[in-house]
Amino acid sequence: MRIPDAKVALSTASVYPESTATAFEIAARLGYDGVEVMVWTDPVSQDIEALRRLSDYHRIPILAVHAPCLLITQRVWSTDPWVKLQRAKAAAEKLGATTVVVHPPFRWQRQYARDFVSGIWRMANETDVRFAVENMYPWRYRDREMLAYAPDWDVTKDDYRHFTIDLSHTATARTDATQMIDRMGDRLGHVHLADGNGSNKDEHLVPGRGTQPCAELLERLARTGFDGHVVIEVNTRRAMSSAEREADLAEALAFTRLHLASAVKVPRR
Repeated sequence: MRIPDAKVALSTASVYPESTATAFEIAARLGYDGVEVMVWTDPVSQDIEALRRLSDYHRIPILAVHAPCLLITQRVWSTDPWVKLQRAKAAAEKLGATTVVVHPPFRWQRQYARDFVSGIWRMANETDVRFAVENMYPWRYRDREMLAYAPDWDVTKDDYRHFTIDLSHTATARTDATQMIDRMGDRLGHVHLADGNGSNKDEHLVPGRGTQPCAELLERLARTGFDGHVVIEVNTRRAMSSAEREADLAEALAFTRLHLASAVKVPRR
């Protein structure tokens, strides 16, 4: 078999509650092609020079930067969401990353949400870095549902140059992942690979442990010559030890490489 060119990266969020620095160490040891830096409350994740030193020391590139869009990161890199995106773009450019991952605004960020689609296009036109807007999901509590994101959690309802598909989020949204990928078409620029069973909680299971079409997506990417990155973004918080966490991340990498390769036919000589 021939492995296609798509690079497989480890999200630094996948080692939480361990540190950003630990993610670089694990990614290098397991043989990942790079990392995606989740910018969050860990000071190292916010420090471009510290990230550059980690990348150089472990000889592993930073392929993407995830802008600080979470509830817990509302004060990271400013309280102004546009400043956050500008800083994420600058970090990606300085670190050699090709993609900035961004969530749609929270509904209560009214001005930001009103200008979000046109603002993302404006920023995308200023750089070679891809702004890949990620699909989200409704928030649910018992039988109640809240639409927390605007313009919409289903980002395919709006016009963006690039999308990120997250299969844990499609599970939580209880939407058809294959149909969403079809709607994204050739604007699918980035993948967060994880699994889920449709729980109210965003599960981020190791691929293959839930109901999402993880294998089918990878095989499709290989057949269509996908030129973005596949990022393992899984939840290992329940791991009982560092060894158990590392085993989960090794399994996720093996699953991803297996299914990327299985769709590639090598011509007979």
